[in-house]
Amino acid sequence: MAITASMVKELRDSTGAGMMDAKKALTETAGDMEAAVDWLRTKGLAKAAKKSGRTAAEGLVAVKVEGGRGVAVEVNSETDFVGKNADFQKMVAGIADVATGASDIDSLKAADMNGKSVEQTVTDAVAVIGENMSVRRMAAIEGDLVVSYVHNAAAPGMGKIGVLVAMSGGDDAFGKQVAMHIAAVNPASLSEDDLDPSVVEKEKQVQIDIARESGKPEAVIEKMIVGRMKKYMSEVTLLNQQFVINPDLTVADAAKEAGATITGFVRLEVGEGIEVIKEDFAAEVAKAVKG
Repeated sequence: MAITASMVKELRDSTGAGMMDAKKALTETAGDMEAAVDWLRTKGLAKAAKKSGRTAAEGLVAVKVEGGRGVAVEVNSETDFVGKNADFQKMVAGIADVATGASDIDSLKAADMNGKSVEQTVTDAVAVIGENMSVRRMAAIEGDLVVSYVHNAAAPGMGKIGVLVAMSGGDDAFGKQVAMHIAAVNPASLSEDDLDPSVVEKEKQVQIDIARESGKPEAVIEKMIVGRMKKYMSEVTLLNQQFVINPDLTVADAAKEAGATITGFVRLEVGEGIEVIKEDFAAEVAKAVKG
């Protein structure tokens, strides 16, 4: 596979590696971007393996809690300008209201909203506002207590990041602190038990490869891996993370002090995982001239 300059740039941007190192990594992995990141990490050449989710689309996330159930809905638009539009915000709020009675994204799109389906309502709004829009994601959570938080709010209950936290025990104030932590730190899962085993195994293998590059004996490497995986879990699992409100405590310790048990969470960020390909202005003009 031919390694292009854009591929090298993408790998450099995501890892902080040098140009030649990025090119070599792509060559060694036949252009597989994910494998190239791992190759760079193994060689100690990646400054940071950035998360794959990239906020490239616009729109809003709305959250709504009724009793012991909370829902979060992401509605995308092409520009941030539309996210500030009062009519768009009203529609998103209405979709969130409907979502409280929906089981998943498909049932939400088919659900009635003022005499039309949610999907048809959005289609009609496209014609009026003049931008492509879509109801992209919905997530729901239940618990004895469900607390919501919106970061960078554009209007009540909606913004760029929406978080729901389910707990037993504790109170709204502590739940909001945990939700703010989740918005800021973006944990991958509640605990080690909730992590995808394949993700854990992949990370373990990367750490083994890194350790072997040091040339240390296998017995020493085994001990190194235990410590490194423990550190990894403290970075990606909510209960093991240092609580941003009080870094002297883990989130689990803080919950214990608050008399709460955190049973789950939802975090949706606008455009997460969507990549929009942008051309520089000169390239756009050149394309237009060529027709």
